[in-house]
Amino acid sequence: MPSASSALPRTFRLVAGCAVLGLTLALSACGSDSDKPSTDGPQKVTMWMMKDSVTKEYLDRFKKDFAATHKDVTLDVQIQEWDGIGEKVTAALASNDAPDVIEVGNTQVAQYAASGGVKDLSGKKSDLKGDDWLPGLAEPGNIDGKQFGIPWYAANRVVIYNKDHFEKAGITAPPKTRDEWITITKKLNTGKNQGIYLPGQTWYTLAGFIWDEGGDLAVKDGKNYKGALDTPEALQGMAFYQQLQALGKGPKDSDEAKPNLADVVSKGDVSQYIAVPGNVKLVEEANPALKGKFGFFPVPGKTADKPGASFTGGSDLIIPEASKHQDAAYEVIKAFTGEKWQTDMAKTMSYVPNKTSFAKALDGDAGGAAMALAAANGRATPNSPEWAAVEATNPIKGYMTAVLTGKDMATEAKKASDSITKTLTK
Repeated sequence: MPSASSALPRTFRLVAGCAVLGLTLALSACGSDSDKPSTDGPQKVTMWMMKDSVTKEYLDRFKKDFAATHKDVTLDVQIQEWDGIGEKVTAALASNDAPDVIEVGNTQVAQYAASGGVKDLSGKKSDLKGDDWLPGLAEPGNIDGKQFGIPWYAANRVVIYNKDHFEKAGITAPPKTRDEWITITKKLNTGKNQGIYLPGQTWYTLAGFIWDEGGDLAVKDGKNYKGALDTPEALQGMAFYQQLQALGKGPKDSDEAKPNLADVVSKGDVSQYIAVPGNVKLVEEANPALKGKFGFFPVPGKTADKPGASFTGGSDLIIPEASKHQDAAYEVIKAFTGEKWQTDMAKTMSYVPNKTSFAKALDGDAGGAAMALAAANGRATPNSPEWAAVEATNPIKGYMTAVLTGKDMATEAKKASDSITKTLTK
């Protein structure tokens, strides 16, 4: 099922089709049975965790520590494949035999909550110190004022730059504002080098520019959502994207997958590109001569006081209403989302922790630190159960190509907005 982070590179897909940083888990998927409550032994808490979300070593450390501190609970982690997970979770939530904890993509929470099968955890927010959660993780988990999804981890795109290109161009520091960014990108866009490689359909990047202008992809309209690409704010965001995209050779009619982003960058003539930091590993594998050549900075904002808005992908944890061990399930969530295991996860996986106060765990990790800075101004796609259907046909991509190939921006924005509205009001 398409979801809001399906556009992340194949090594760092966080919501629908995940393969994080090339890591693999030697764990197999299990069944979904959950033990009935028992008075003569520990409760068995079943958790569905997505394949490649964490390393086996991290999970083993967590389970050992949890067993030592929770003698009355046995944790059974069952690894699930991303393919078909939407239908499987939906069926589990409607059953009387659901797992006790489920990892879900942050932008999937609205879809699952709409089924009525997810427990409202609003009363736990204070205990979990939720006021410090990253907005891009917390907001998608909050439906109509109720917190169904508890933020677990995040990742977002940053600007990745070739340090040699910057040095040769006399650029001594990354830009802090959009205007500075345009200036240095023009300076880098000389000879055979592309100032920036930005495919025309990189719509998550466009979303950030729209958010910075005060606009959105869609907005609440009564009980439904309506497309908002034709608002003045959204049009300003598209105009900036058009200006930036022209400073490179990115195709106007495709996204990061065609051609493969890492393959393009590995040729050595790209000065900047936008991706999750883990993409650098693929570039270096394709061209070892580029190893150690890249730096990272957040997408610049309109002013220097904060980075630009960026889409935050990641995972939340939910408890099904049908869970037979809800109190014990909450203890699992509390442990996973607390400082000890958030810090361990950040250091192990280079993920952004779920709280801004935990960002120090990424000190010394240049890519992770840049992600953490950007995550402080993170956002998510519209919180509609129908948003996945928008991505399935994705009129935003077609709109972007139309504008970049010379069609009237306002006219095309209205067409795309109408398409989004129609889908979200089904």
